[in-house]
Amino acid sequence: QVRLVESGGGFVQAGGSLNLSCKILGRTVATDDVGWFRQPPGKDRQKVALMAYNAVSTWYSESVRGRFTISRDRINDEVYLQMDNLRPEDTAVYFCNAVSGWTTRTTPLFDSWGQGTQVTVSS
Repeated sequence: QVRLVESGGGFVQAGGSLNLSCKILGRTVATDDVGWFRQPPGKDRQKVALMAYNAVSTWYSESVRGRFTISRDRINDEVYLQMDNLRPEDTAVYFCNAVSGWTTRTTPLFDSWGQGTQVTVSS
């Protein structure tokens, strides 16, 4: 049974920073692409950042590009999201997952999502 465990969220003022962490338990994802998703209140989950299996190639949504940085530790199956210059629109529950289909047909690899970590940005 794969478990996804996110942490590092919190309350921050606009312009502040947070660093989210994700631990994937139960199997290795060293050869898989990984990503961060977020779900604002009342909205659907959307992808915000992807990192390829090679730990080099990345993709970011337009809304976070230039402000967020995804990284990963392939040995320990951990994924990170450094978030800088946060805005109120970034307020959401953030989730991680392994993915297939890269950027155009991104599909979560694991059906059971983690609990997510809440990020709240005040103006």
